[in-house]
Amino acid sequence: MTAVSAADGDSAVTALQRVPAAPEARIEPSDATWWRSATIYQVYPRSFADADGDGTGDLAGVRARLGYLRDLGVDAIWFTPWYPSPMADGGYDVADYRAIDPAFGTLEQAEALIADALDFGIRTIVDVVPNHVSDAHRWFREALAAGPGSPERERFWFRDGVGVDGAEPPNAWVSNFSGPAWSRVVRRDGTAEQWYLHLFSSAQPDLNWGHPDVRDEYEDVLRFWFDRGVSGVRIDSAALLAKDATLPEVPNEPGPGGHPYVDRDDLQEIYRSWRAIAESYGPDRALIGELWLPDSERFARYLRPDVLHTAFNFDYLSAAWDADRLRTSIDETLAVHRTVGAPATWVLSNHDVTRPVTRFGRDDTTFAFERKRFGIPTDLELGRRRARAAALLAMALPGSYYIYQGEELGLPEVEDIPPARLQDPMYFRSGGTDPGRDGCRVPMPWSGDAPPYGFSPGPAASWLPQPDDWATLTAEAQSADPTSMLSLYRMALLVRRTHPALGDGPMEWLDAGAGVLAFTRGEGFACVANLTDSPIALPPNDQVWLASTPPEGGRLPADAAAWIRLPGTA
Repeated sequence: MTAVSAADGDSAVTALQRVPAAPEARIEPSDATWWRSATIYQVYPRSFADADGDGTGDLAGVRARLGYLRDLGVDAIWFTPWYPSPMADGGYDVADYRAIDPAFGTLEQAEALIADALDFGIRTIVDVVPNHVSDAHRWFREALAAGPGSPERERFWFRDGVGVDGAEPPNAWVSNFSGPAWSRVVRRDGTAEQWYLHLFSSAQPDLNWGHPDVRDEYEDVLRFWFDRGVSGVRIDSAALLAKDATLPEVPNEPGPGGHPYVDRDDLQEIYRSWRAIAESYGPDRALIGELWLPDSERFARYLRPDVLHTAFNFDYLSAAWDADRLRTSIDETLAVHRTVGAPATWVLSNHDVTRPVTRFGRDDTTFAFERKRFGIPTDLELGRRRARAAALLAMALPGSYYIYQGEELGLPEVEDIPPARLQDPMYFRSGGTDPGRDGCRVPMPWSGDAPPYGFSPGPAASWLPQPDDWATLTAEAQSADPTSMLSLYRMALLVRRTHPALGDGPMEWLDAGAGVLAFTRGEGFACVANLTDSPIALPPNDQVWLASTPPEGGRLPADAAAWIRLPGTA
């Protein structure tokens, strides 16, 4: 690794100019625990790169950009669902797990992409959505046609309604997208009959995980994709699969495991069977859970050695830009994972949440779905400065790091998409009060000074409109600017990959005063993050490897982070 002098006047610009090219990426057969330290890049296929010019991203577009991902320095790509889907929820309404949506390509192209990525030293993680399927899925169409009381309906949660003529839902459960979690079947002749459960949109009927067909199907899906060379599976809404078959109302204060459809004990046995399948393909296949659980002890149960390998750290993702709050999250995260020997994960963004540059530029820097609204005042310059610091802070922590596409470009949330172009069901089911998630899903800008910024080769409009002022944010423009967000990420990921103390392993806090987070990683490496509104003196150091904002006179500016070499170490 190239070290950079921390002499007065030296800066992050100088540091970046001295960075050597990224090392050639290779996957070693013995690297069975890659997931403990990996940098994983999330690709939202519709919005990453469009090769055929129809305005929608595709697998050929990803294949053409594998060199970009290698040079960025990532170890794996996580693809959000690429399967056939009516796209009622951005692909999370899956109609067939053994094919690729024609908008994205073919199964043969997916197999070639997985193989090509491995040649670049990049593993592939696919998304599986076991809580529900699309209403276009063969099973659900068969259930509708078969009628009440049929075996086909037992794979789902069909129930008679209550009240006069069964006109009311079976219970008062609420959809995660707002509104009731039940929809009533209405036949072509207008006859209303049973209701079916959907914890998300009405186009996503929930599966009955007490049915053996459901368990067998998903175990076969895992094998299907492991057979095609994927290294991991990300499990969507992993805590929601199992339901209390009596479908009781949600109690005011459900005890551990007592919620009728969240974090039920039945899940442990389901995921143990998945773990056995993953391990049958070798120790380097990983299961990654999306688990929104506030109870740390319940969360840790999913990360025991015979259950899942890792899970997303939503407490850290949604925490405020506040030193005490972040330190508490870091300490609790590491303590929980330590109890089960699992690695932590660190996430700043994904396809569901407000982009960091926007979120960190607001008075309220936390994230919560229920607080998303139109017209929240935002200081993008402040947000960008904090997002740079937040990236260095998170990348230095023990464990793996996830990047959502465009995060490395510092893309802001797009908050002025015309209502007629919005597609997210969260927007529609809220009656238009919630802007939904489309603002973080706008297609990537690659090059040029006007839309589609190299996203598509032709004149077709992208599926979501890109802003007219993104010319300076393209990957091409940022590659030529050593002070850009992209250059910062490339340098940070190079250091992260080559420094032996980074990734999984221990850390120790340094005494740095109020509003400052400082810690060491191994012999000599330290990270210092200044979350105050004034410059602070950096600890004594021999060199500054990287800083989100250049230090001046040995002082680190407000809302900045630096990686330094402590005195007397090699």
